[in-house]
Amino acid sequence: MIQDRPGTVGFQTIPDSQTQPMPDSSNPLLRSDGLPAFDRIRAEHVGPAIRSTLAEANEAIESIVAVPGPRTYDEVLGALDRISEVVSRRIAPVQHLLAVAESPDLREAYNEVLPEVSAFWARIPLNRGLWQAIVDLAQSGEATSLDGIYARDLERTVAEFRHAGADLEPDHQDTLAALKVELSQKERTFGEHVLDATNAWSLHLEDETRLAGVPEAPRRRFRERAASEGLDGYLLSLDFPSFEAVIKHASDRSLRQEVHGAYVNRCRGGSYDNTGLIREILGLRLRIARLVGFEDFPDYRLEQHMAKTGEKARSFVADLVDRTRPYWARDIAELQDHARTLGIDRLEPWDVGYVSERRRKARFDIDDEALRPYFPLPAVEAGLYELVQRVFGLSVTERSAEGVWHSDIRVFDIHDEEGTHLATFYADWYPRPEKRQGAWMNPLATGGPTPEGGFEPHLGFIGGNFTPPDGEAPALLTHREVQTLFHEFGHLLHHAVSRSPVRGRGGLNVPWDFVELPSQLMENWTWEREALDLFARHWKTGAPLPDEMFARMFSARRFMAGKFQMRQLSFGSMDLGLHTEFDPEGDEDLLEWIEDWLAPFSPTRSFAEQNIATVFTHLFAGGYAAAYYSYLWAEVLEADAFSRFRTEGLFNRETGRDYVEAILSRGDSADPGVLFQEFMGRDPDPEALIARNLGDMREEQKG
Repeated sequence: MIQDRPGTVGFQTIPDSQTQPMPDSSNPLLRSDGLPAFDRIRAEHVGPAIRSTLAEANEAIESIVAVPGPRTYDEVLGALDRISEVVSRRIAPVQHLLAVAESPDLREAYNEVLPEVSAFWARIPLNRGLWQAIVDLAQSGEATSLDGIYARDLERTVAEFRHAGADLEPDHQDTLAALKVELSQKERTFGEHVLDATNAWSLHLEDETRLAGVPEAPRRRFRERAASEGLDGYLLSLDFPSFEAVIKHASDRSLRQEVHGAYVNRCRGGSYDNTGLIREILGLRLRIARLVGFEDFPDYRLEQHMAKTGEKARSFVADLVDRTRPYWARDIAELQDHARTLGIDRLEPWDVGYVSERRRKARFDIDDEALRPYFPLPAVEAGLYELVQRVFGLSVTERSAEGVWHSDIRVFDIHDEEGTHLATFYADWYPRPEKRQGAWMNPLATGGPTPEGGFEPHLGFIGGNFTPPDGEAPALLTHREVQTLFHEFGHLLHHAVSRSPVRGRGGLNVPWDFVELPSQLMENWTWEREALDLFARHWKTGAPLPDEMFARMFSARRFMAGKFQMRQLSFGSMDLGLHTEFDPEGDEDLLEWIEDWLAPFSPTRSFAEQNIATVFTHLFAGGYAAAYYSYLWAEVLEADAFSRFRTEGLFNRETGRDYVEAILSRGDSADPGVLFQEFMGRDPDPEALIARNLGDMREEQKG
C-alpha cells in the first residue's frame, strides 16, 4: 500500500531559489537542508510553518498569473511544480508523524490547519488566472514544440484541471472547494477513529489455559504487556501480530470469537463510530463527482486511470469473480470438511485462520511458525538488498539514523552503478500504540534530475507492523510478512529510481491501477529458491531453508488461493458498489446493505456480517476509494511481467535494466499500457494471473 498523495493535482517538484523562502531556523519544518528533523518537530511548529508556506505558495502562484504575454512551459508548469514541491515537502513530515508517532497535541495542531491545506490543493485548478495561463500555453506555438514528458505533462495537466472543475462557474467552484475541504476532514477523522478504537481495546486474561495453542513468543509479549500495566497474567491487544497470534493458533474457540469480534467491530458504535462518517464520505464524493459532471464517483475517480470508467472496473471485477468462484468454492468446502475433524460443525469467521493453519499443516506438513526461524528480519533485509543489487544494479547501504522519531528506525541510501545517490529511506517495522496499522510506503519527497545536470535524491519511507524481536531472537517473520516487506520495497523502488525531469510525472505519480505493479512484482522473488537462498537461513544455526521444507512451502503456495482472491474481489466489489449502488442520502441501513452485498462472496451470512467496513482505511481514509480493484488489475500486469524474468533468468541483469528503464524510472512519462508493451513487447496476458495464483483445477484433480 502507498500513502495517499496530497492535493487534487499532485504535482511534486524540487525546490527552487525563487520560490523557497529563507528558512526560520527555529522551526524544523522550514529547514531547507538535510533530512527532516523528525525528533525536533513539535505541535507548536505545525500551524506557523504550514500557514507561512501556504501564504508564500499562493503569492508565487499569483506571480505565475501576473506574467504578461505568452508564457513558456517553465514559467507556467515548471514554476507550479516547484511551488507544489515546496508545499509538499513542508507538510509531508507532519502527515508522516501522524502515521507513525501520533500524539494528541500533534493531531490537534494538524487538524486545525487541515482545512487550509485541503483548500490550497483544491483551489489550484480552480484559479481562473492559472487555468487561463495553462490554456494559453496549450494553444501556443511552444506547445507544438514540446515533446516527450513535457508534452504529456501539458496534456495531462489540462485534463486534470478540467477534471478538477477548472471549467465550472465561480459559484460551483466555491462549492466544489468547500466539499473537498469537508471530505478531507471526514476522511482524517475516520482514520483517527480507527487508531483510537484499536488502542482503546484490551483483554486481560489470568487463566493461562485460554491461550492454549498460542506460540510462546506472543504469549511472552502478552505477559510483558500485562506486567507493564501492573497486572498479573496476560494482556491482549488488537495490533496485528497480537490479533494474528490468537486468531490462527488459540484452540479456545470462545477466545478467538471474542478477539475477532473486537477486531472487525471497531468503530461500529460508541465514541469512535464510523458508520455515520462512511455515509457522509460517500455522500460528499458523490456530490463532488456530479458537480464536475459525472454520474457517480467511480466514473469521476477513474477517468485518468487505466480503467477509465467505473463500468470497466466493475466488468473487470465481475469477470474475475466468475473465474475465481470454482476455486473459492473448492477452498471453502475443504475448510468446512477439516473443521468437522476438529469438532467444529459450523465454520464461522473466527475459525477460518485457525482451521486454515491446521489444514495446511495436515496437508503440507508446514505452517507459519515452522518457517519463522528461517526468516529473521535482518537477514531478509540483507537478502532483499543483495537481490536488488544483482537484478537492478542498485546498492543499498545503511547510514546513521539521525533525527528519527523512534529508536527502532533505520535509515538507508540507494545508489546506482555509476555511484549516483538516488534516494534515502527510513524503515520502521514494529507496532506501537501511536502508529497506524498495516504496512505502507510513503514518498516523503520527490527528487530527480536537476537543471544543472546533477541529481537530487528522493526521500521515502517503508514500514509495517511485524512481530518484534523476542529476547535474544531477532524479529522472525512469517513468509507472508516477507512478501509484505518485498511489496513495500517495490513501491519504494518505483519512487527511488524515478528519473523524470518533471516531478509531478515521476515515481508513484501514475494511474492508481498501475501503481501496484512494481510492488506486487517484487513479491514473486519470495517464492523462488534461488532468491530465498540469499536470506532464508535459520537465525540460530545459519542453516539454509531445507529443500523438503521449501518443497512443502511451494506446494502450499496455492493453498486457499481461491478464498484469498475472492476476498480481494469482495473488497473491490463492495468498494465500487458503495460508490454507485448505495444511496448515502437514503434510509437504508448501511451495515445491512454491506452485508447483503457481501453475501454472495460469503459461505454463510455471519461472514458477511463480520466485515471490516467501519475500519477500512484504504477506502475511507486513504487513496483507494473506487480503486481497490487496482490491486488485482495490477496483479494481472505483474504476473505477466514476471514471466519474462522466469524465462530469461531471475537475476538477469539485462532484464532488470530493461524493467528499470521501461517502467520503474519512467513514472507517468507515457501511457501505462505503452510502458508495459515496451517491457514485454506485447499487451498483457490476463491468463497469467489465473495460471499463477489458481492453477488448473483439472490438473489438481488428476494429481
